[in-house]
Amino acid sequence: MDLKQLFHSCRSGDLAKVKYLVEQKEVELNVRDAWDSTPLYYACLCGHENIVTYLLEKGARCEANTFDGERCLYGALDDRIRNILRSYHAVTSRVLRRDYYEEFLRRLLEGGMYEDVIFSIGGERFPAHRCILSARCSYFAKLFHTHWKGGMEITVKNPSILPWAFRAILQYLYTGQLEVHLDYMDDCLYLARKCKLDKLIADVTEKLKKLESFESTKPGVSVTKLVLEDINMQELQLAFRHLADLALPRELCAMPLGELPFEPEFLPIYADICFSVEGHRFLCHKVFFCGRSDYFKALQIDHFGESTASEGDLPVVFIHDISADIFTRVMYYIYQDSCELSKEVVYDVLCAADMYLLPGLKRLCANCISQFLDCSNVVQILRTARLFNLPRLEDQCAEFIANDLEEVIMQEEFHEIVKEDAAEVKDRQETDTIDIIDSVRFHLTNFVQTYGEMEEANEKLRLIDKILEELGLEG
Repeated sequence: MDLKQLFHSCRSGDLAKVKYLVEQKEVELNVRDAWDSTPLYYACLCGHENIVTYLLEKGARCEANTFDGERCLYGALDDRIRNILRSYHAVTSRVLRRDYYEEFLRRLLEGGMYEDVIFSIGGERFPAHRCILSARCSYFAKLFHTHWKGGMEITVKNPSILPWAFRAILQYLYTGQLEVHLDYMDDCLYLARKCKLDKLIADVTEKLKKLESFESTKPGVSVTKLVLEDINMQELQLAFRHLADLALPRELCAMPLGELPFEPEFLPIYADICFSVEGHRFLCHKVFFCGRSDYFKALQIDHFGESTASEGDLPVVFIHDISADIFTRVMYYIYQDSCELSKEVVYDVLCAADMYLLPGLKRLCANCISQFLDCSNVVQILRTARLFNLPRLEDQCAEFIANDLEEVIMQEEFHEIVKEDAAEVKDRQETDTIDIIDSVRFHLTNFVQTYGEMEEANEKLRLIDKILEELGLEG
């Protein structure tokens, strides 16, 4: 429903609704509908300059000489929109932080953190991680187990394998994305075939056909770069989930392990750190734990090198104040960006996510908690949202209260939080507004469309005024 509203709002020019969906509902910007069109495309097509500018600022993709970039430019209603698109340069790091997992994978590729192998090709060096390449590609898994076994630096002497092609393949294996100038596409396809990356070959072939069809129907348009940016996140998650499966202590394996898209006969774990939780040993990878969590990164600096215990050749770090079950869920999130949550464990996982500085996991927990909202717990969940800084969950609570105001407004718990918010206003000497009341009023009034909805909203607003008067908080 939120995606449908985003497309509709971009077509109709409702900037307030677009902002609400992006900032409060956290709706993904770079989605496509059945016609392979993005919200940005519709905003350009309909000439909504303010929405085009906003979407670009928030990370909508529209690089020059790519399919999406040229399509938006060609379909733009007027020159004002075209000038905005032409002035667009790149997504900022601030915007990229919206997707923590994608940003993490990009940093792994670019930063060379905790690499355990370096490829030398055509005079260029490419730091990489055996665990990632092995999990993503059977070709690398086999060679690491055989011909490349034990080597830290690997020199590729095949003259047909070129640095720019290898860089593109690494980008695909790490992030699921591919950006290649069309002049270099044959070199990339050669290497993809050698690495037996059948899905990549199929995706590129399909994309090339789409580009050819697009150019043939749009005179004067020239696409020079192929971009595969519709990440098959499930494929990445499946591969990295298998690393988590291998890291899990055997005695905790209650379910069958996940499966790779190829036979993992040559897939050692390549672990470089062991976490001990309630006596269970988790054989893990610093690149994932330290790359995703500043807590574990700091722990690595302060503690990993000082650990006296060992598991084979691995240092052992003892983790306290968390159960093995909750740590397992945190571990799976770190590797695959998702984990199993339920009403029984979600609050414990939320506390762990907060302690381990994992904002994405906190958001997952918030999404889970929102499924259990009802009139009896909405105020308590609102307090939880504020305590753990979960603005989307806080907004969902306010929306729920607005929808069920007649029942919630009579609760003593609701009265208490209204009075607390009012007291904070007075303490800070701010304008005469009350946070929770403002949020509820917003949901009552901002998206009213019919006369009947207006009457219902006004009735609820009168209820709010009445309760404020009873609490001595008029105004």
